[in-house]
Amino acid sequence: MRTRLLNITLVSAFSLTALASCDNRSTADTADPITDPAADSATEQRVQNSSANSNTATDATTINNSAPVTTIDWSKVASGEPAADRATYNYPFAIDSQNVQDYADYFDVDNGTAQHNLTIGMASNEALSKVLDQIGSSYTSHEITDGDNAELIIHTTPDMQADRYDYVFSEDFAKGLVLPLSLIHI
Repeated sequence: MRTRLLNITLVSAFSLTALASCDNRSTADTADPITDPAADSATEQRVQNSSANSNTATDATTINNSAPVTTIDWSKVASGEPAADRATYNYPFAIDSQNVQDYADYFDVDNGTAQHNLTIGMASNEALSKVLDQIGSSYTSHEITDGDNAELIIHTTPDMQADRYDYVFSEDFAKGLVLPLSLIHI
């Protein structure tokens, strides 16, 4: 049994080493332009260089002259709703409800933030579905961050341009509330 476990461990280690050595991307290619300002300026420089060498207009921006980067059209995602005032908003959860209390305790936030995050978290599919309509097969996963500044992070393949957008809900459950969206590629 020990021999078999050792063999499996060795094969796994060699496989991971082989896969890691196949990744020949530079750090500038893998850095996240949303969280790494240096990567953002490097991406901008590559885009400027690419644009200067290009004589044709296209919908996609070319980075390193090899992979087209698609940008999302936020006007197709926009709901057209005006943003509501959080201080006077009539939330579907009572501020003293057990759900709000549990959320506040677990994520160490105040009850107002917990009430807001529960509401936008439950309504987030409205925004997600509109973004997915545009990014299609470039989608890899998504997550909603918790805490003081909740946001919907949508992970994409590298062919999508990293971007941010504040989505205003239009459906009744969270109408007028704002959900920050982040597109980042992995």
